[in-house]
Amino acid sequence: MAPNELKTIEIKIKRKLTPDGPVFWEEFAIPHRPNMNVIAALMEIALNPVNRQGQATLPISYDANCLEEVCGSCAMLVNGRPRMACSTLVDKLEAPIRLEPLSKFPTVRDLQVDRGFLFEGLKRVQAWIHIDGTHDLGEGPRMSQHEQGQGYPISHCISCANCLEVCPQVNDNTGFVGAAVVAQVKLFNLHPTGKMHAPDRLRALMGAGGIHECGYAQNCVRICPKGIPLTEAISDLGREVMKEAVFGFLKR
Repeated sequence: MAPNELKTIEIKIKRKLTPDGPVFWEEFAIPHRPNMNVIAALMEIALNPVNRQGQATLPISYDANCLEEVCGSCAMLVNGRPRMACSTLVDKLEAPIRLEPLSKFPTVRDLQVDRGFLFEGLKRVQAWIHIDGTHDLGEGPRMSQHEQGQGYPISHCISCANCLEVCPQVNDNTGFVGAAVVAQVKLFNLHPTGKMHAPDRLRALMGAGGIHECGYAQNCVRICPKGIPLTEAISDLGREVMKEAVFGFLKR
């Protein structure tokens, strides 16, 4: 490369300007900088929204917030694989770089998707600790080191929805809530206060879209950016749901 020749990065982006609009691809070429991530490349396009043909175009719409793989909002398909755009380095990708929105969720615009399905699943299983007044009574029950060890890795979930994207069972026919939601049931059922509502969470995993829809493809655990033991959580919850289905019925 000649000293005055600048290296460029070629990017192809799957675009959709409105939820019901047509899908089209647009190509861009931006100046290369060392250690750029995908978000930095998108920000470079935003500075000068001109496509590879030299035509002015609309800026790319995408979600991003923390830029340090904590918020989970910048998940997208990078060269066909679900990734976090903030932690995916351009220099490690095959060119041209192809960016697409996650396919399992409705597209809002360009790389933005509506992940309402994931959040509705979290509401379905009550993925929170109910405030019952005990927080005003001082320190609560202590968790054993074993329980802490089980819950800590699950608490790393950033709701990126990559596990739902690669799950063959998350589709219109099954309505499976997905590994992220199931794992959160295990996390909150481990909590001393959360255990009071454990039966409700387990019953929420019964019926349509529940844990029995899981096909144990194990794609979720391979793609998780935080390395969460999702299949282990699904296996553990499967036993607990079965117990609740049998013994819970007898109690009622």
